[in-house]
Amino acid sequence: MARFRPLRGHGYRRASLPAAAALLIAALCTGTAPPEAAAVPVRQDTFDAATVEKLDTAITKVMKETGIPGLNIGVWIPGRGAYEKSFGTADMKSGAPMTADLHTRIGSISKTFTVTGVLQLVDQGKVGLDDPISRYVTDVPGGEHITVRQLAQLRSGLFDYIDDKQWLADLRADPERAYTPRQLLDIAFAHPPTFAPGAKWQYSNTNLVLLGLLIEKVSGQHLGAYLQEHVLAPLKLTGTSLPSDATLPTPYAHGYTDLTPDGTVTDASGWNPSWGWATGSMISTIKDMHTWAPALRDGRLLTEKTQTERLNTLPTGVPRISYGLGILDTYGWLGHNGDLPGYGSIAVQYPTDKATLVVLVNSDVNYRRKNLASIVANTVTLIVTPDHPWPTPTPAPPE
Repeated sequence: MARFRPLRGHGYRRASLPAAAALLIAALCTGTAPPEAAAVPVRQDTFDAATVEKLDTAITKVMKETGIPGLNIGVWIPGRGAYEKSFGTADMKSGAPMTADLHTRIGSISKTFTVTGVLQLVDQGKVGLDDPISRYVTDVPGGEHITVRQLAQLRSGLFDYIDDKQWLADLRADPERAYTPRQLLDIAFAHPPTFAPGAKWQYSNTNLVLLGLLIEKVSGQHLGAYLQEHVLAPLKLTGTSLPSDATLPTPYAHGYTDLTPDGTVTDASGWNPSWGWATGSMISTIKDMHTWAPALRDGRLLTEKTQTERLNTLPTGVPRISYGLGILDTYGWLGHNGDLPGYGSIAVQYPTDKATLVVLVNSDVNYRRKNLASIVANTVTLIVTPDHPWPTPTPAPPE
């Protein structure tokens, strides 16, 4: 879900991956290799036939190489056309195909929704970006020196609870366990800060848990209800939600992970995402992500002033990767990526030609330690936007 490694791209800290990760997917449930990736076209305003053929061939090839079970992919460029298709399998046990109407977990793309909620409160004058978080949430170590802005920029210095070794062991042992936001903060606050507030950038999910609690304190609503009323409903994002339990709305894509005690691949679609909450447990569809990516980039739910603040991205320490207020600039693509056990996602827009890219994969089993959604995004953009491709993923280091 949440560990952002821009060119390595995984969502949380995990153990070393098996050398042939793709083969693990093949061993799921039926014990057979993944079925052929069958493309199901769902739109008519397509690119030219040659480009569509290149995309079909390249995606089918990469799915075979990496063992991706299923994929929903969309790229839309005004004036040029669109490519939106479903490939492969949504349920390895039944063999049900991937389709565009399926719900999926979107991991850290959730951050973009939570920060949008905070920025709306800023626009209403109820919150100040440079207010200390201690004004809204109690018992934050050094909270009087950590601002709302620094939390949204991931520059607070607070320890990331998912880096706690005992927490990860507990997740592996009992993935159905429910966590409260305060329990997550207790895990984080048991560790000292990693640096002084604002000193540098560090991906820490603890920041977003605090921002979720801020929204609840100021609005008087549960976070899911606030987002539904003020962010999702205005954009008619009917397939998007922040779940209150482990249930996925039907129909949904099953998600496959090797984040298990022995590294075997299993169906994680029923795992409890409560540990992600404001930072990574939201659910959506390709249709809604197609709407959300440009809305996030153009700031249609915010004032122009606040959107300008949001897009003032700062260096992350990785070349050509910067981070604003809950938004990534990845080689010029604005939006976010995300991973949660069983799922990988990307929803971004390139401002120059307003190209929108959405990738939804139902596996987080890295291929040769490379993130699956980023592999797909790189493959697609090399064909349709070769002048500004999504970066080639590099292997995450063994852990």
